[in-house]
Amino acid sequence: MILNGKTLSEKRLNLLKEEIEESGIHPSLATVLVGEDPASQMYVRMKHKACEKVGITSVRAELPAEATTAEVLATVQKLNDDPDVSGILVQLPLPPQVDTQAVIDAVSPEKDVDGFHPVSIGRLYSGHPELVPCTPQGIMTMLAEYGIEIAGKNAVVVGRSVDVGRPMAALLLNADATVTICHSRTRDLTRIMQQADILVSGIGKARFVTGEMVKEGAVVIDVGINHDENGKLCGDVDFDSVVGKASAITPVPGGVGPMTIATLMENTLKAARARSCNPAQ
Repeated sequence: MILNGKTLSEKRLNLLKEEIEESGIHPSLATVLVGEDPASQMYVRMKHKACEKVGITSVRAELPAEATTAEVLATVQKLNDDPDVSGILVQLPLPPQVDTQAVIDAVSPEKDVDGFHPVSIGRLYSGHPELVPCTPQGIMTMLAEYGIEIAGKNAVVVGRSVDVGRPMAALLLNADATVTICHSRTRDLTRIMQQADILVSGIGKARFVTGEMVKEGAVVIDVGINHDENGKLCGDVDFDSVVGKASAITPVPGGVGPMTIATLMENTLKAARARSCNPAQ
């Protein structure tokens, strides 16, 4: 079974558009972009395009590549104070002279639609999530939509990043999976991966996961966005060698990526609903 994130995200966005129209709420997403990195610019454009599709107002805050931490923090604070802004997304990575963690910490937790603030992460790990990082939540939505059972399964997450690996593990644990997180210091990685009923790879190595590493019938989720030696876009998973063993697998492109953006839109509406119930936020 191919888990088609593109089709599913379109379905979710259409439903979200109807929900926004019926709600009487007017969500607004502000993006903060520092510098002119082409990939970051492309991602921001995609997010604004999704906003337009579902009826979310979008605001752009753009700073030069030489911006200081103080300047970025001032921009974030201005958006925190703006009652018309429901959610704030700081496009990462930031230039090296900017203190990334300080910027993430500065975003109001109530507007943290990326789910990276320590308060958001703490709520997730305590089992009471509010705004959850978009990629892991998009994966959970995909598993639910395709009827893939999680409770009682052995789940292996390869990668321990704050935006994917760690929150993915927390979500799977909250859903009653038995979870193992692997990383660069993990010993006997292949043996651990071979035990996974659900395998999530977010390590950023082109076609690293091969068929011999995957258990027969496993669900394989590929979070990687890489380019091979020929410049072709590919994931962490060697799709051709794994697809025959997996019971379900995400392609790259068209798998996890579209679900990330759909979840960002859903988080923005969720933040807007919370603010409409408590305007003092």
